[in-house]
Amino acid sequence: MSDSAVDGANGTGANSSAPAQTTASTTNLPPQPQQQQQTTAPSQTPQTQQDVDRIVLNYLNQKGYRQAEIALKREANLMTLEELEASFASGVEQEGTFNAGASRTATATQPKKHDKDDLASPDAYEQAYSSLRRWVESSLDLYKPELISILFPLFVHSYLNLVSRGLKDQASTFMNNFRADHLEMHPQDIARLATITDAQHVAENELAQMYKTNKYHLRMAPVSFELLIAFLEDNKFIVLLRIVNQHLDIHVGAANANEDDVIGIVGHGTHQLSTFNQQSVTLGPMPPDAGLREQVEQSLKEEELQAAASGDAVMGSEAPTSLMEEYRKVKTEAGVDSPSRDDVPLPPFKGSDIQAEVEALRDSRKRAALGPTSLPSICMYTFHNAHENINCVAVSEDATLMAAGFSESFVKLWSLNGEKLRGFKSNFNPAHINDSNDLNRVREKNGSDSKKLIGHAGPVFGASFSPDNKYLITCSEDKTARLWSTNTLTNLVCYKGHNYPVWDVDFGPQGFYFATASHDRTARLWSCDHIYPLRIFAGHLSDVDAVKFHPNSKYIVTGSSDKTARLWDIQRGTCVRVFTGHMGAVQAIAMSPDGRMMASAGVDKSIQLWDLGSGKRMKKMTGHQGLVYSLAFSQDGSLLVSGSADSTVRTWDIKKDTSSSQHRILHDGRDGVTSINGPASASAISSPTVTYGRSHSPALDRLQKKALLSSPLESEDLLATFPTKRTPVYKVQFTKRNLCLAVGAFAGSN
Repeated sequence: MSDSAVDGANGTGANSSAPAQTTASTTNLPPQPQQQQQTTAPSQTPQTQQDVDRIVLNYLNQKGYRQAEIALKREANLMTLEELEASFASGVEQEGTFNAGASRTATATQPKKHDKDDLASPDAYEQAYSSLRRWVESSLDLYKPELISILFPLFVHSYLNLVSRGLKDQASTFMNNFRADHLEMHPQDIARLATITDAQHVAENELAQMYKTNKYHLRMAPVSFELLIAFLEDNKFIVLLRIVNQHLDIHVGAANANEDDVIGIVGHGTHQLSTFNQQSVTLGPMPPDAGLREQVEQSLKEEELQAAASGDAVMGSEAPTSLMEEYRKVKTEAGVDSPSRDDVPLPPFKGSDIQAEVEALRDSRKRAALGPTSLPSICMYTFHNAHENINCVAVSEDATLMAAGFSESFVKLWSLNGEKLRGFKSNFNPAHINDSNDLNRVREKNGSDSKKLIGHAGPVFGASFSPDNKYLITCSEDKTARLWSTNTLTNLVCYKGHNYPVWDVDFGPQGFYFATASHDRTARLWSCDHIYPLRIFAGHLSDVDAVKFHPNSKYIVTGSSDKTARLWDIQRGTCVRVFTGHMGAVQAIAMSPDGRMMASAGVDKSIQLWDLGSGKRMKKMTGHQGLVYSLAFSQDGSLLVSGSADSTVRTWDIKKDTSSSQHRILHDGRDGVTSINGPASASAISSPTVTYGRSHSPALDRLQKKALLSSPLESEDLLATFPTKRTPVYKVQFTKRNLCLAVGAFAGSN
């Protein structure tokens, strides 16, 4: 467990009684009047404001927010003489309860307490904001993405308040100390706010007035919201509570899965990622090695001559020529947006690389053409008696080997082409092995269809084959990654560097580099010949759950529990794209073969398609009823296939324009679901009942309100659904000939 996970200050308050959909305005303090002398008579306050204050005070008293009630009474001048005397005598240290049955624990570093007299202190804003910032940084990963979203509006209004009060030095110090936290997400607003240095600027600046006169919308889970309010009340950060009350509109509860929330100020691009995502990227294919290309062309010419000499003029003379022409067409020269080979240093090519290029070219000629009217064939592999133990699955590119990682700390390797796996005898001496002949003599005479690879000291969470199938890389809870030889079936290298469990691993397209994703919130780049990481990619706010290489090897994409995905430049080690929009952890990533698009999915059950060049979301595809485990593009990039915990494989049309599409409600009938048109028939698994409706039709709204829909709305991109009986699909993958492979573990009757 990470250090943040054991922070008792942020793990309490789990009991929540907040409704599913409320707004923070019902529990926040009312707008506070300007700073007044304590002796001002209550009669000077307008009667209507008094009524509002008393209503809010009554609500706070019923909910048990004792400290907030006292603070409001003092500021609204509604305290009796007895209450004032008791308050000053005790230092306003009465204990209140945050929520019935919920406990409050102070943070490790006790921040300074602020009462009303401290509101005039020039340092009140900086001390309160820095304390809140430290608390958010040390909070549990489950709540951090929501809690961190409140820092920016508090930063903006704290700075504007300091400037409005004429505290130029304090405002400048505040801006310099904390502006770096928000440059990635809000670069334009930060640049414009930094130019505001005078109270007159605040009154005249359009951006400042927009923040002053409009509510900043946020969404939080009930527990996150209650933790935040409890922290601010416990530490008496009145300056921040006032901002929350006057300028923030926090919607408490889960968002509608089929709608996008408005975060920030309506009509203003609060998350200004477009500027950050304008960094130059080279997404074109990696130019081929000149020497390798020459050798491949020579090999194709030799095959052509051999075919002509053997007399296979009718069947064979055309094929080598076609291969040569196709190779010259596919292996084009470097384009305008292609990276340099110097950006990704690689070892010299080997003879096996030449043969691999020729085989890949043959496979491309036999590739099945797929599209909306030509769906892929799917080959499903099902594990039995392993549902609770299997954690990950990997299949080699040529579909000859399969590996699975288990909770019992071992990796199991299977042969899929009937060739036996032969390990070593137990009594051989490695010092006597000098060549391949010696190696074959110490192998087992009778192999088996599967072999166990033992070496990890914890559950195995990720596995990936090298492109040439000679190696397998795995990662584990034991904080390490291990490289295995599929030839000798032995562990070759143990890579150590992560501080916490490693969740995912991926081999690069060239087979020399691999990347890992870990609970320590970082992804790391490794090469097979170094036992230490070459790059550390830090920036995610929570676990990095998934990692995938870009086809040209210059970039990697990571998915995280902070609900974002990021594109990283492996040469510079920096983030060049941030993708936001998911409502849950991103646990599955796929790259299109041309390197222009990326698909992401995870806990929120939706699949989102992104344009890597602009960093913008192209569309959102919905339909799965469980979290999505795996995604894969077809070899021509026309289709996307997904595997999910809902025991289905689904095929999506990524090129379909859905800007004006209608909702589609699909019921497969497996659980006796009744469709709008009547009971589903027994053939619903292969021929589902489909009904269409406007996105906001009254009938559809009534059904949703009555919770009669057992499945989410399915987007028009969905081409087909292939259900299994009770087998969650952990892995989907396309072969080079566009055969779709799917792997899952039978879940049993439960």
